[in-house]
Amino acid sequence: MSEPTQLPNEPVQRFSAPLQRFLHIEAASGVVLLVAAAIAFIAANTGAADAFLAFWKARISFGIGSFEMDHSLKHWVSDGLMAIFFFVVGLEVKREMVLGELRELRKAALPIAAALGGMVVPAGIYLALLAGDPAARGWGIPMATDIAFVVGCMAVLGRRAPTSLRVFLLSLAIADDIGAILVIAIGYTENLNLTALAIGGGGLALVFLFRRLGVRSLGAYGVVSLLVWVAFHESGVHATIAGVILGVMTPTSSWVSDQRLDGITNRALEVWRGEGWPDFGSRRALLQRVQAAAREALSPLERLENALHPWSAFLIMPIFALANAGVAFEMSRVTDPVAAAVAAGLVVGKPLGIVGFSFVAVRLGLASLPEGVGWGALLGGSFLAGIGFTMSLFIAGLALDGPTLDAAKVGILGASLASGAIGMGLLYAVLPKDARGTAA
Repeated sequence: MSEPTQLPNEPVQRFSAPLQRFLHIEAASGVVLLVAAAIAFIAANTGAADAFLAFWKARISFGIGSFEMDHSLKHWVSDGLMAIFFFVVGLEVKREMVLGELRELRKAALPIAAALGGMVVPAGIYLALLAGDPAARGWGIPMATDIAFVVGCMAVLGRRAPTSLRVFLLSLAIADDIGAILVIAIGYTENLNLTALAIGGGGLALVFLFRRLGVRSLGAYGVVSLLVWVAFHESGVHATIAGVILGVMTPTSSWVSDQRLDGITNRALEVWRGEGWPDFGSRRALLQRVQAAAREALSPLERLENALHPWSAFLIMPIFALANAGVAFEMSRVTDPVAAAVAAGLVVGKPLGIVGFSFVAVRLGLASLPEGVGWGALLGGSFLAGIGFTMSLFIAGLALDGPTLDAAKVGILGASLASGAIGMGLLYAVLPKDARGTAA
């Protein structure tokens, strides 16, 4: 009889295993996000509209002593739950800059140039169309790319999409996220409370000190991170920036090396295969050592990203969509200058900026097209980058309010649908059925 090499099966796995497989399908998070947005939009345009919108305006407060935080449920979602989303974004940025495509300047040159063009040109179009209008404050709205939908579209394309195109678009989206973070931090920060900001900085310094001292407790980091979030929230700098900074500060190297893990597990096997079992206390200590070594052989960044990504993709982002995509549809909002400016920025500005800046970078010899990807495929991918959705809705909520915010949301939803449809249509037209072919 061969030795068992798998963990034992339990009845609950009949239900949990399919769910786990679903959570690891790349396109699944985009589908869930789209469904949540559709539910919000439908609810806001039916008889349930008043109750649905009132739900997100419900006040939730808590306080300690004289300190109190009293905000709407929608605010807690946008500033609280989305801080976790931005923490995951920070982890992704750190991974790409240390371990991924953005770590080498030559490989990073094209997605960085493309991302820069995909931010500057849309913002310029938006500002040109709304020059002198107070709504020009929303210039950051069309600069964003929704990475979840881009990943979903790539998954739907299947073998048509070359790996190099996937990597380029994901790297572009990460670089775009960095730009969006800077836009939020610099463009939409008002009335700084320097005392609160100093407390937040002290919390970040404490996190750094914990790292230097070798503190491994996630609970300790969690308590300090909560303090940092509250301080940033009260400082005037958007609270989600705290999540980004904490994500970027997360180590990418493991505490236990492969060599040490090998030594610890081999020692455990020697004991297990020996003639006698150790006493209960020694056996427990040995198991705990193996457990800790196996856990710490993964870097904190890997462990946190793997643990939090499903929560971010399948819970936080859909809840955000439910809270923010519910806008009453009125024909006047479709033709509103703000909606038109947002749509022009995403549908026209994104591909124009991405392809234009990429062309310049290639012609100057600073970068080269990804292997197997032609200008036609790059154009199709650049339209997919015009799916702003989550980040665009987020920035819109910071920049605008009232009727102009509703008009911007209509522009975001319409432009994201149009960009996705055009991008997928172009890619289906120019990409061969098998990615082993050469993209036009």
